[in-house]
Amino acid sequence: MPYISVEEHLPGVTGLLEFRRDTAEPLRELTQILLRGPNTLTEAERELIATIVSHKNKCTFCVTSHAAAADAYFGDSETTSKMREDIESAPVSDKMKALLTIAAQVQESGKSVTPAAIEAAKQAGATDMELHDTVMIAALFCFYNRYVDGLGTIAPTNPEYYQQMGERLKNNGYHRVKEGYDFLKKQVG
Repeated sequence: MPYISVEEHLPGVTGLLEFRRDTAEPLRELTQILLRGPNTLTEAERELIATIVSHKNKCTFCVTSHAAAADAYFGDSETTSKMREDIESAPVSDKMKALLTIAAQVQESGKSVTPAAIEAAKQAGATDMELHDTVMIAALFCFYNRYVDGLGTIAPTNPEYYQQMGERLKNNGYHRVKEGYDFLKKQVG
């Protein structure tokens, strides 16, 4: 049960963002820029960064939502599943493995990012912008994970909810939908 009064049909971060729409707007814009804006990392790769951080933070709502978004881009769930088990066994490029390792280090602490990890990413072809965005996405999702779990939000148990969430994130990004979220009243479960 959430620690504050949020609409029952709005689980996870959605309910929190609706609760404070004034603070939600800049958060949504930052998330849109980082995860959907022009970048040399694909949208799927950026969703993987959000997924690994949320997985390591044990934030059920966020890891399941962003894994579903990555799965929607990849067209399967094998990549996100293997990545959560072991980054090195994930079917992604060496550059992406290095960036995911850095994201996992950020999840522990910014001071956990090692020069060796940065050098490995650079040797694998990561640019300064990709390094910057990886760290920023990882830090942002540490914030989101703590926001969602710190206020005790609800995480639906129905896998279909997350599959639909993944498609929404893929197709609509991170801006608030104009018509609001009443359509979710039938989907939470």
